[in-house]
Order: sequence, then C-alpha cells, then structure tokens
Amino acid sequence: MSALETRGWTRFAADCATLDWAAAAHEAGCAALADPVQRETWLQCEGTWFVGVDALPTAPDGSIGGVPLAGPAPAALAPLPDLHPAQLSITFPGYPRPRSGESEAGFRYRLKRDAAHVDGVLAEGEARRRRIREPHAWILGLPLTEAEAGASPLVAWEGSHQIMRTALRAALAGHPPETWGEVDITDAYQAARRRCFETCRRVELPAAPGEALLLHRLTLHGIAPWAEGAKAPPEGRMVAYFRPQVTGGAEAWLAG
Repeated sequence: MSALETRGWTRFAADCATLDWAAAAHEAGCAALADPVQRETWLQCEGTWFVGVDALPTAPDGSIGGVPLAGPAPAALAPLPDLHPAQLSITFPGYPRPRSGESEAGFRYRLKRDAAHVDGVLAEGEARRRRIREPHAWILGLPLTEAEAGASPLVAWEGSHQIMRTALRAALAGHPPETWGEVDITDAYQAARRRCFETCRRVELPAAPGEALLLHRLTLHGIAPWAEGAKAPPEGRMVAYFRPQVTGGAEAWLAG
C-alpha cells in the first residue's frame, strides 16, 4: 500500500524537470504578486497571505511559459486531466493575521489549528453550513521558492483521510448518491475533524523547488504559522497547487 493511501500524503524527491517548471512558475508568480489587480484581489490576512486562486497562467496540460509540467509526480498521476490555472499560495513573515471578515473564533482556529480543512467541503451562508461542492481528485503542491522549514509550511494530519471517508460515508448513507453534493454534512465533518486532531499525527511538510507534495483529496491539512525568525526570499514562501475535479462527483470523491 502506498504512502498516499496509508498516511494521506507523499513527497517526490527533487527532479530537474520539476525544477525547470518551478523556475518558470516562479517568474510568473512574481509577476502576479506585483500586479496591482492581483494584489487587491488576493492579498489577505493583513498582507501576510496571497491566496492566489487560479492566479498562475498555466495551460490545461499544466505547462507554464512553454515549460511542461513534468517529473515524478506528474508521471505518477498520468494521464493528467485538463488542469485549472494553478493556485499561487504565498505566505509572508507574520502569518497569520486576521483575514477580512473573519470572526475571532475563526482567527483562533487559523492560529491554533492551521486553518485545517478538507478541500472541496465549503462553508456557505451566514450559518456556515458545509457541503461537498468541489470534489477534487488529488492535491499537488509544487514549491517555487527556497524557504526555511518554519516559513509557514504545509501541514497535514496523517491518516485523517481514512477518518473523514468513514465519517462522511456514514453521514450520507441514507441519501441517494446523486444528491450527496446537496447534503448538509457540517456536524459529521466537524466531529471527524475533532477526532483527527485527537488521534492523528500533525506533520509539517516544508519542501524546496524541484520537489513535489501530493495529498490525498480527503486529507485534513492547513498552513502553519510563520515561526519567529524563519527566513524566506522577499517574495515569500511560494507554492503552486493543482486540484483537478474528480470525475463522478461526490460519490467518486468518497470512493477512494
């Protein structure tokens, strides 16, 4: 059984082809960060996090600036589906600060629990009820800058994907699969999340350009606070993320 299936994450060692892609994406990422419109849209948490959804101009095959998305990670995921423009997630010293509109409880959760979440389970409306709106196939993170380990690395809870799968399947068992994306799973999700915090090992996953981090789509994960004194280049700790939608919707999302 692979590390992805048992731990919920795996790391691919540095590779020249991935490093070439990261260099091209880094150039585009710096341009996006310097763009006033992009900054106005995506710079959050009092200037300590550039959220950057779809902010990198990657092609449907994942290439950028004519440089192909290649290396061990894309090869392991082949054949790749059509990919959305990559997210450009950048953190800076001082992360986290409160995000605009974030409640005190929400900020405490960001600070103490790394804003841990399962991608695609979205909180909606004033009541913040959660539904499976964006079922992803996998989450691929590609570092674009050299940064010290304490510079707000990706965080994952090992084995959390198994707890989440079991809990959400149970919550949805009485509903037809074609309706799962409309079912309120808030209570089951939050209870499973608490169990993950209590029973799963929290692991920080710093990585360098040329490496790749792959998360299981149900893995609970977040971003660690920036450690005091941790160093990164002026453009921050920069990571590109791909999260393609899974074919088959919520039922397929919970199947594997």
